[in-house]
Amino acid sequence: MGGKKQEAKEKPLEKMTATELRELAKEIPDIVGAHGMNKAELVAAVKKARGIEDAPRKKSRGSVREIKAKIQQLKKDRAAALEAKDARLATIYKRKISRLKKQTRRAA
Repeated sequence: MGGKKQEAKEKPLEKMTATELRELAKEIPDIVGAHGMNKAELVAAVKKARGIEDAPRKKSRGSVREIKAKIQQLKKDRAAALEAKDARLATIYKRKISRLKKQTRRAA
C-alpha cells in the first residue's frame, strides 16, 4: 500500500527527487514554502530541520577557467601532433581533452 513512501524515506536525501523531497518537507512543520523551492534548497531545508550537518563538498581539481585553458593548450598540442603525423600522441591528447571536458561538466 505505502511501498513508495517507505522507499523514499530509506533513500539518502541527495538521491531523492524534488517531488519526494516536497512530500517529505510537508511532513516537517519547520519547513514553509516547500513548493517554491528547488531540489538543492529542499535538501538543505530538510537537513537543517533534522539537524544534519551538511558536509562541505570537495573542491574540484581546478576552476572551470583553468581546466578550459588546459584544454585549449592540449588542442594546440594535438594539432601539432597531427601535423607531424604522430597518431599515437594525437590520440593521447584527445583522451586528455575528453577527461578534462568531463571535469568541467562536473565542476559546473
